[in-house]
Amino acid sequence: MSECKAVFPGSFDPLTFGHIDIIKRAASMFEQIVVAVAASPSKHPMLSLEVRTSLAAKVLKDIKNVSVVSFDNLMIDFLREEGAHVLIRGLRSTADFQYELNLIHMYRTQLPNIEVVCLPTRLEYSFMSSTLVREIAIHHGPLTQYVPAEVAKAISDTLNSKK
Repeated sequence: MSECKAVFPGSFDPLTFGHIDIIKRAASMFEQIVVAVAASPSKHPMLSLEVRTSLAAKVLKDIKNVSVVSFDNLMIDFLREEGAHVLIRGLRSTADFQYELNLIHMYRTQLPNIEVVCLPTRLEYSFMSSTLVREIAIHHGPLTQYVPAEVAKAISDTLNSKK
């Protein structure tokens, strides 16, 4: 296990089993993982930042070297604030790889010492995305095979409150 702090950022709207798998795997590789829940106002999240952060903290509480925080600034600024030099990213496809590679180059122009560790998703999560889970939720489909029960309930409660 590397003795450094790594950050796994995302909007986590919602947090899926695919995200959790990446977090658990990263936690076995690094001394400390910060799950950074991004405000992401341009994405118009279904769940509020507070709810997403609280759910992530609840779901991940048993992983001792994982902490959950929210942020609303640039990722590079967040990394500097945290004193982290490793960024964790999950990859589902070659399209993800191309997107991430562009981000990595951009990050390195601003923070040259950043290291990015890309973890490919496990096959059973390779199709899963928060966008697809939200689409299933909007149409009242079953969610518990994609997200923890607490997350499914929060999504259901949010959708019901908007009726």
